[in-house]
Amino acid sequence: MKDFFLHLREKLRKPAEEEEFTQANDYVELGSGQKEDRTKVVVRPFVMEEFEDIKEVLDVLREGATIALVNIKPLKDKDLVELKRAISKLRKTCEAIDGDIAGFGEDYVVAVPYFARIHRNSSLQE
Repeated sequence: MKDFFLHLREKLRKPAEEEEFTQANDYVELGSGQKEDRTKVVVRPFVMEEFEDIKEVLDVLREGATIALVNIKPLKDKDLVELKRAISKLRKTCEAIDGDIAGFGEDYVVAVPYFARIHRNSSLQE
């Protein structure tokens, strides 16, 4: 019976060459040939001509890899009430995603996701 188990063990055991090959390939090499999973940050311009245009801006901000530069001049010239609604919605979304929002001149708003903050000059805030 003992001989039977020894014989079975030898048959099931891998040859030494295969064992060395397996031990040498027990790792996964991540080299320059593979594409990195890091995503790049995109700075994307938007033009807000009507209130519904805010939806696309909100969607890309929620994805988290886009900084939005929003031209609000067309909506500002057209309907100030709709502009205030859109900016309010944009501000609430930025707060929800821990992002930031600021005016950039009179005709632009900048909105960034959680990983960025907008520098505010203290002399401009006073």
